[in-house]
Amino acid sequence: MKNGKISLAIIVALAVQAASTLIWAGAAAERIDTLERQMLGHRPTAERLARLEARLDAVQAQLARIESKVDAL
Repeated sequence: MKNGKISLAIIVALAVQAASTLIWAGAAAERIDTLERQMLGHRPTAERLARLEARLDAVQAQLARIESKVDAL
């Protein structure tokens, strides 16, 4: 920089960086949108899995009670 002037190379470099940042942000937003759409499709599966886990916990508790009664005999 001479006499307070900005060179053309700096202006071009800043423009290239700004453009690449906008392209990157657009690609990231598209990936997030895709993931959100996929998660909407998996929501019923996740709820079903949570119910199955709760039932499994209840079955394990029942099995533990049965085993303690059998061991007491």
